[in-house]
Amino acid sequence: MLVSILVTFLVVILVLYLINMLPLDGRAKHIARVVVIIIGIVSLLKYLTVF
Repeated sequence: MLVSILVTFLVVILVLYLINMLPLDGRAKHIARVVVIIIGIVSLLKYLTVF
């Protein structure tokens, strides 16, 4: 379980870094960051058996 949480956290950090590298305008980057963070939080809550 701990490994799954760690992998999820690392994937979210990697995706946020890659979004930062994309040549998008500020609003699109902000929306993408929010979506990735929400998906990451939901998946972490799934591993903690909240859902």
